[in-house]
Amino acid sequence: MGLPKRKTIRLPNYDYSSPGAYFVTVCTKDRRRLLSEIAVGADALGGPRLSLTATGKIVEKYILSTDRLSGVSIDKYVIMPNHIHLILRIGAEPQSGPPGASAPTVSDAVGAMKRLVSKEVGANIWQRSFHEHVIRGAEDYAMIWDYIEQNPAKWAEDRYYSE
Repeated sequence: MGLPKRKTIRLPNYDYSSPGAYFVTVCTKDRRRLLSEIAVGADALGGPRLSLTATGKIVEKYILSTDRLSGVSIDKYVIMPNHIHLILRIGAEPQSGPPGASAPTVSDAVGAMKRLVSKEVGANIWQRSFHEHVIRGAEDYAMIWDYIEQNPAKWAEDRYYSE
């Protein structure tokens, strides 16, 4: 008897290298709070103050360098204590590289970031997979942008919150 079959969370028959925007959430292994600390009500206006840990700064470095993959960029992100949220964009411009090379996928971009962070940290800090949502239009995009922007202020109510 083999291992249990893992349920796929991807849309069947969807091309994840298609140009567009994707909302991505990546959690730390066992939801350990390794990436940042949030002090709610700590800034000058009574809002949250998010402070990156040393590991969180490494994560940010690789999020900001994601554009090294031709045709991939990050529009918005937040590094929470035990997860990150990204709006990742796969571009429509032609890809550079050898003839016949395929366009990067969401999995390629997220996988590269996770591998580079783990290599620099010296351990795999990530949960096995990640959650993604194909952003469908300007209203969906604006709602997700706002969610990412407001996420630190709502940390105690966050579904990924842990003590």
